[in-house]
Amino acid sequence: MVKTAATVENLVVIGSGPAGYTAALYAARANLNPLLITGFQRGGIPGGQLMTTTHVENFPGFPDGILGPDLMDRMKSQAVRWGTRLVEADVERLDLSQQPFQLQADGRTIHTQSVILATGASANRLHVDGEDTFWSHGISACAICDGATPQFRNEELAVVGGGDSACEEAVYLTKYGSKVHLIVRRDSLRASRAMADRVLANPLIEVHWKRQVGRFNGSDWLESIQLLDTDGKAAEVLPVRGLFYAIGHTPNTSLVEGQLPLDDKGYLITDPGQPATAIEGVFSAGDVADQQWRQAITAAASGCQAALAAERWLTHHDLAITIEREKVEPEAAELPQPTTTATEQDFDPEALWQGGSYALRRLYHESTKPLLVIYTSPSCGPCHVFKPQLKRVLNELDGAAQMVEINLEEDADIASQAGVTGTPTLQLFKDKALEQQWRGVQQRSAIKGAIEKLI
Repeated sequence: MVKTAATVENLVVIGSGPAGYTAALYAARANLNPLLITGFQRGGIPGGQLMTTTHVENFPGFPDGILGPDLMDRMKSQAVRWGTRLVEADVERLDLSQQPFQLQADGRTIHTQSVILATGASANRLHVDGEDTFWSHGISACAICDGATPQFRNEELAVVGGGDSACEEAVYLTKYGSKVHLIVRRDSLRASRAMADRVLANPLIEVHWKRQVGRFNGSDWLESIQLLDTDGKAAEVLPVRGLFYAIGHTPNTSLVEGQLPLDDKGYLITDPGQPATAIEGVFSAGDVADQQWRQAITAAASGCQAALAAERWLTHHDLAITIEREKVEPEAAELPQPTTTATEQDFDPEALWQGGSYALRRLYHESTKPLLVIYTSPSCGPCHVFKPQLKRVLNELDGAAQMVEINLEEDADIASQAGVTGTPTLQLFKDKALEQQWRGVQQRSAIKGAIEKLI
């Protein structure tokens, strides 16, 4: 039974990467009944930067590594298992000028005694000539999301950056491209020794030292990039069909700009090793205040620190109103299950969600309902975020629409015929006519509204 007053939360965690989920987990186990606002599109997708990472090989407990999106699914499930409540939306405004603090999210006002800022950081862009023209037409900030799309297969590709992320993406892209160019501004890699060795030993990767991107060329799709030397003079032209950015991040601190002290790069300023900010009751966790380490394990550790600090602060000021659990041990955690690929033997014409080309052919020709087709790949973090949202829409519509999931790695030809250039891509059909198409994670209300117009 919840004792806390319905109008004021004990703790709101803003952000859902390793720092946010860990903070929520610790707060939930302390019976603080935390509310976690995941974020949605502002500052990146729920789950943080690990949602655009392939194998995480340095997180303790996974000796063979784990896909970044899978790790975040596990963290999320663990936090929810212990009682974390999720709001899948962006925080639109945060007012720290009075206690309780006040924020706007999901169309409502939320008051809270304490806040943990775990908003992370967002991928940077180059801002060079032609970038806007070829964005999503050859240029991407997520090789893990888009590398498997048909347009990049057996083509020369490029990655710009010299850190772990750039090296990881270069290696990943060798699964699809005929050759990968790694463009590095310096004369050495900033990546860990293990990642650097992996890149330098790969015969499909060519490193271009002391180079930067000067211009993009092409018609409807990227065809080549002009490289510049360190003096800004034109160097070689690379005939690539795809360029992937891995050039660092900017902290997501716009919510607290003018309210909390920030350094010259926009990171929250805190005392070394301490989560407390300049305002009592407000704590930081993860990359939003860490420009030095920026690792999943350090983000998770700082989430633990922030939650413990928040609990102590709430208790010290006699503000914590805890819950009483009916069961000491919560139910087992629920993890997302892979979509079943339908065959002729087990195809269900009334199923809300099925996978594979057979289900697509049957429903495209036979279904009288609106049909959603989502194109995904196993390592696509945004797909992990978007699919549960779509399943909620289908359930809310009570069988009035159906969905087919197409895995790009299994059905690349279908994706190519559909003109899919990245994941997730969502198409809406009615009576074989393509009514609408979306690229990337979308608001659930927009998808539901589009379907309802066709029912």
